[in-house]
Amino acid sequence: MREKELPEIVRADEWAPLVIRTDYTDDDTWREVVAALARAVEGERDWEAAVHLVEDRRWDGVTGAEALAAAARDEELSVVFLADEVTMRSPLRPLLALDLGADDDEGLDPVYYQELIDAPPPREVRVAPDAVHMVHGNLQLANVDFAEFVEEAAADPGGVVRDLVTDPGDGAVSDYAGGPLR
Repeated sequence: MREKELPEIVRADEWAPLVIRTDYTDDDTWREVVAALARAVEGERDWEAAVHLVEDRRWDGVTGAEALAAAARDEELSVVFLADEVTMRSPLRPLLALDLGADDDEGLDPVYYQELIDAPPPREVRVAPDAVHMVHGNLQLANVDFAEFVEEAAADPGGVVRDLVTDPGDGAVSDYAGGPLR
């Protein structure tokens, strides 16, 4: 099977999370996702960068592996977020976050890293729209590694990373890199 030819992604701001729409079944839901991403940077959080949205039908139906391969051309990018079928169907609208940093583990010496080679870390996790900036920023700064977000999602009843600032959960705050993620 021939790999899908995807357009190059050109970002002007490395601090803007990259969100690619890969499901075109519901334009109203997509507008909800975009609005939720915009709300996450209003008010006290207006210092954060805007989101770089890719809305191009050539991305329709693209798999996580295909998106990772295309996004990996941007060497400054640590994570890419997909608005896929799950995003469009779930009431929480969780985006699929894909870890581009996992490729750093390629070519490891099996003498020392066999356990990591046999059981590579997860490369994807679901992220609520209001947590996209928090996840992206912490990965860009290398404050947190991707596996910590996977653990956070595993502890969530919905299996999703949520923004600790706005999450109305049980009041528990998780600490990363010496302090709570914000």
